[in-house]
This record gives sequence, C-alpha cells and structure tokens, in this order.
Amino acid sequence: MQAAVHQFLEYLFAEKHYSEHTRSAYQRDISLCMEFLQQHGVHSWEQVDAKVLRLWLIHGREQSLAPKSLQRMLASIRSFYQFLLKIGAISANPTLTLRAPKAERKLPDALQVEETCFLLDQSEDHELSIRDLAMLELTYASGLRLSELVNLKLPDIDLREQTLRITGKGNKTRLVPFGTNARTRLDAWLNLRANFIKEEHTFVFIGKSGKPLTPRAVEHRFTRWGLKHGLTIHPHQLRHSFATHLLQSSGDLRAVQELLGHSDISTTQIYTHLDFQHLLKVYEQAHPRAKKT
Repeated sequence: MQAAVHQFLEYLFAEKHYSEHTRSAYQRDISLCMEFLQQHGVHSWEQVDAKVLRLWLIHGREQSLAPKSLQRMLASIRSFYQFLLKIGAISANPTLTLRAPKAERKLPDALQVEETCFLLDQSEDHELSIRDLAMLELTYASGLRLSELVNLKLPDIDLREQTLRITGKGNKTRLVPFGTNARTRLDAWLNLRANFIKEEHTFVFIGKSGKPLTPRAVEHRFTRWGLKHGLTIHPHQLRHSFATHLLQSSGDLRAVQELLGHSDISTTQIYTHLDFQHLLKVYEQAHPRAKKT
C-alpha cells in the first residue's frame, strides 16, 4: 500500500507541480486512512470499498475532527483513487458515492465602519507607509482579494474613470470602481513607485527590492499597520468589510456579487447577516407601523 502512496506523491511533484506543503498534507491524510484500513484487516487499495471508507469518516467524526478536516481528508483519498484508477492499479473508485459532512459556514469578521475609517484616515509621510495606505484603501474601496491586489498591474488601472480591471478566480475579469480617497492614496504611491523600480515590470505594489510584493509580505504589512493603530486586521477582512458595508447600505445582493467576482450568489449570501441594531434601525425607519410613541 505504501508503494502506491509514494508513486502518487511523485506524480503530484513531477506532473502536478504541487508544493511540498500540499504534498505533505496529502501524505498525512492518506497515511491516516491507510492506518485505519490496516487496523480493520484491509491490506490493499483494491480491497477498499465505500463501506469501510464511510466507517473511516465516522471514526474521524468520533475523534472530534471538524467537518472541514473530514472534507479535506476525503478529497485527498478521492484524488488518490483517481490516480490509482488512471494507472490501472484498481478497477473501481470506491470514493464516488461518499459525502463528507457539511461544514458550518462562519460569518466573515468585518470591521465596523467607524473602525475602517479610523484605520484609513491616518496620515503618513514614509514612502512604504504611503504604499501600505494605498493597498489598504484600494482593498477596501474595491473589495479585492489578496491575490488580486498583489497581481494588480499598471495597465489594469484607469485613473480617469477610477476603475480597476481585475483578473479573479478562474481567470475571470471584472471591472470594479474605486473612490476619491483610494484615488488620492494611489496617486501618492504611484508618484513614489519609480524610486523603487530596479527591473522592468508593471506590478503596482512593490517592495524596497523593486520586486512585486508577495501575499505573505502584504499580510505582514497589513497586520503591522493594524497593530500600530490598535486593530487586528488582515487583507481578507477588508474585503469582508467592503461587502458587508456595501450590502448594509444598498441591500443590492446582485451588485455586491458582481463587485466581489462571485460566480455563485450563494457565496455572496453569507454577507446578508446584519447586526440586530442595524436591522432594528432599518425596521423603525421603514415599517409604517413601527413608530414608537
């Protein structure tokens, strides 16, 4: 059984070009499954059926594993069996009828409007801080994913129309606006960007080396900025805040879906949560029989 696992990991490296971290995760999940199977008298991958794999998932749930962990483990085994089927090591895939438990969808941790404004209204004159403010403002102004921010290039920006052409998941492009505050912050950074350029490229946000910032570097800068001003923030939190605040103000779920670049509106619906005080305020202002005496 171990030889097939080793062959699969080699395949992930040589043909799929997966990172060492991803391959280690696959190896860990498959090893846990193999250990369970051997304890239940199964000593070859060909012998495995859906029933014993279902028992393995139940065992994981009894061990208090989170639904997301069980989903990941099943995905690993499913990919492994697809590989075994591809190379002819098995004749049937026992994972096809299996379903992992659904994970509870957690509400995004959005900042309050007042917190966001406080965070973005800071004044800085250091070059890197000016860059960081431009990144913060643009992420919130346009609801950008972290990957979209780091991959933003100069030709993607229309300063006159104040729009960005964003390439999101699945290489889908969308046009998103940004406001005057973001335009001001972006102008300030673009006037300084040339001071850092050491090689020819058009990435907007770069570091002291002149190279494009990595996602990890941006996360670090956002965390640092937040701690400096008494808040805990990360890039995706500003995207959450953008969606939540926009939906609270407009109530237009379809528009928010388009701006976020969600292909399925069910993904956007997670933002329909509003705090009770906001709901109460809307109710009292809008309902004809809600006036208090």
